[in-house]
Amino acid sequence: MRGTTRNISIPRRLVADLMRASVGVPFVSLTRSVNLRPLLEARAQAANPPGWAAIFVKAFALVARERPILRTLYVKWPLPGFYELPRSVAMVAIARTAGGEECVLPQRVTAPDEITLGEVEALIRQAKEAPIDAVPAFRKMLRATRLPLPLRRLLWAVGLNLGRQRANYFGSFGVTSVAAYGPGELHALSPGPFVLSYGVVKADQSLDVVLRWDHRVTDAAPMAQALTRLEQVLNTEIVAEICAQSQQGEAKQIRAVGN
Repeated sequence: MRGTTRNISIPRRLVADLMRASVGVPFVSLTRSVNLRPLLEARAQAANPPGWAAIFVKAFALVARERPILRTLYVKWPLPGFYELPRSVAMVAIARTAGGEECVLPQRVTAPDEITLGEVEALIRQAKEAPIDAVPAFRKMLRATRLPLPLRRLLWAVGLNLGRQRANYFGSFGVTSVAAYGPGELHALSPGPFVLSYGVVKADQSLDVVLRWDHRVTDAAPMAQALTRLEQVLNTEIVAEICAQSQQGEAKQIRAVGN
């Protein structure tokens, strides 16, 4: 059958490189339904509630602050071993359109547990709305993807196998979701070591969370404990921050009216 030959665009080339790097990662996944009644109530009362991506990025980073295993990478150079990071680095999958083609690009959020939820939200919003060339993380990835194949492979090898560089290029965990387009579990691939995805809020005020991890780094029991702690953080620390932001916003409005 006669078809049409098309070149691979730069964003699709990036995904192809990413999938090649993910092939050798022995991923295991755990899905759990978490009850988010307190969080949903706090978001409903907030004038400008943060998005779910920002919420999960900060919540996971708060859990990782307590659990170093969630900041641990498997690296191969100079010898196979583990590399523990002092801080979390999140890579958030952002749906964009480049050259008329839908694509996904990673936005980097460094130490999300050390900044406010509003700042995390602002970084994600910038990645969604700003010109692609204006987002440093996008620009860095796309510039590397334009390199000739031999140089690209070398750059990926360095980025994947040296602990410090791996954190710089690929972060310590990823967050992705297709909840904006309806229900369904997303089991995403990544160079690792941790990928978190989430579904839509259900009628019983619960939400399904999928955690995938590099089995070389850890086992199922610590990840089950991490999801339990994640649910607690979502309904306590994150709720407290949303409520505090709402109160600050109301106080500013009152002062503005008084003036």
